[in-house]
Amino acid sequence: MSNSLFPFSKFQGFISIDCGSVEAYIDKDTNIPYTSDKELIDTGMVKTISPDAPQNLPQFVENLRSFPNGTRNCYTLRLEQGKNNNYMIRAIFLYGNYDGQNQQPVFDLYLGVNAWTTVNLTNTSAYDYFFYEAIHVPTTDGIDLCLVNTGQGVPFISALELRRLENSIYKTAGGALTNIQRYDIGRKRELPGFRYPDDAYDRYWSPLQFDVWIPITTNSTIYPQSNGNAYNIPDEVLKTAAKTQNASIPLSLYWSPPDSLSKCYVYFHFAEIENLEAGQQRELTINLNGERFLGESFKLDFLNVLTIAPNNPPITGERLHFTINATEGNKLPPILNAVEMFVLKELPNKPTAIEDVVAIMDIKKLYRVTRNWQGDPCVPIEYSWDGLNCSYNNPPSIISLNLSSSNLTGEIAPSFSNLIAVQSLDLSYNNLTGLLPEFLAQLSNLNTLNVSGNRLTGSVPEALLQKFRDGKLVLSVGENPDLCLSVPCKRKKKKEFVIPVVASSIAAVLVLLFIFPALAVYRRKRQRGMVTKSNIKLQNQQYSYSEVVSITNNFNTIIGGGGFGKVYLGKLKDETQVAVKLLSPSSNQGYKEFQAE
Repeated sequence: MSNSLFPFSKFQGFISIDCGSVEAYIDKDTNIPYTSDKELIDTGMVKTISPDAPQNLPQFVENLRSFPNGTRNCYTLRLEQGKNNNYMIRAIFLYGNYDGQNQQPVFDLYLGVNAWTTVNLTNTSAYDYFFYEAIHVPTTDGIDLCLVNTGQGVPFISALELRRLENSIYKTAGGALTNIQRYDIGRKRELPGFRYPDDAYDRYWSPLQFDVWIPITTNSTIYPQSNGNAYNIPDEVLKTAAKTQNASIPLSLYWSPPDSLSKCYVYFHFAEIENLEAGQQRELTINLNGERFLGESFKLDFLNVLTIAPNNPPITGERLHFTINATEGNKLPPILNAVEMFVLKELPNKPTAIEDVVAIMDIKKLYRVTRNWQGDPCVPIEYSWDGLNCSYNNPPSIISLNLSSSNLTGEIAPSFSNLIAVQSLDLSYNNLTGLLPEFLAQLSNLNTLNVSGNRLTGSVPEALLQKFRDGKLVLSVGENPDLCLSVPCKRKKKKEFVIPVVASSIAAVLVLLFIFPALAVYRRKRQRGMVTKSNIKLQNQQYSYSEVVSITNNFNTIIGGGGFGKVYLGKLKDETQVAVKLLSPSSNQGYKEFQAE
């Protein structure tokens, strides 16, 4: 997904999606352009919140998309500059009693292949909107956001927003920053907070003021990027602050992380907004739980911004008590303008190999695959795509793809050749046309290929036939009337009778199925040690390899053999007993004799 969706240059790096909207629009409060999600997802149902909802709600929460079907439903966003770049991701939810049930659901939210959070709005107003934020550096040019049904109601989403951030800010050693709390210190709680256009990154700032703090403000211009500060804290946020009554009283903040093992990241933002007397300068320290200082002391300059991020290593603890103190001998009380607090979310699961993802997404788009293929193909394993099997190495790869009877039309696309780890490919019983491509022989791991039941033409490539003869490929090409097994193609006249052979095969074994009563074979072999051709009753019918395995009970009983293969006892569904002859891979001339037979 590129910014071409948004023709406003000042919103470069902004992606704003109204989930359930039928058209794009400009938000009247922020002037941010929002686009519909209809081109971004092919599942879910568009819904509108109840007409009983308040009239002053933002437009981006008036509609929503719900997902009554499927366990996992995902938005896949393609970014022009996604890989290794910093993004703030915001998912917004307003239930609005859209279904008339007055019962808000609980469901899980995934960031790519890893669990992000549980969306639980059960104890909230149906007409209040809530959002979950994460700051994340994707490893590819795409971000998947998935809603997972946990059996506690139908998942839904109102809006989805991505904001490009500077790469130098909010840095971690890995994972994503979540559980975000962001406060504009010194502003009365009843006042509205700030977002875009006041904040160039469109962060939400909530006002925070306690009675024991003394609020201070300024009308002077503050330079949010002074001293090379890339956090770009809004001017309006920095114009307010809180201080204590005197230098001997610390300014205290308390925070309870989700648990004592949570790795917490805290960002304190300061700006001197009091016009001090000549020679005066505020010097401060930050202390954690009265036990240790978070770094060295620091001084504040008038109307310049300073961000203190004491996060190496991350902070842990069951309850965190931060105190901002004046240094010893300094007569000015401590102040604080803004603070941000995060919890690091580990992202242990690795996504499927990008080459496989690109290939399978191309296949999905080209053939309009209607299965619920959402998010990452392989990971997490409990939500892997139908018809796929994967290896879970680093990175995971697709090793098996079954698209049998999937209404595929057209030629076999080159995208299949990019599934370099695939071992089994089943494209049988579709409506595929054109040549059987030779590039399939270049898939070094491919050991099973089934293209039976299509409308392929031309000859089976010699490279595939050779892999078949060498015992490296199970090749099934039956029920393609215009596909030849020889190069060049030598077609038989229609009147000629061809003894049916089973096209499916394994380990370079051709299977020839002769249908005749076993009493005419098995008993006579026992009595006379031989079978004459007059005993054989041919039936013009083809069998797949899996059927032959079933018929012979996995080739359990040998009833004879010859110069180029063994004969096995089998039984059809109608209880007719049959004999099945297999070509030995060690036979040199047997292949031609076997075809002739």
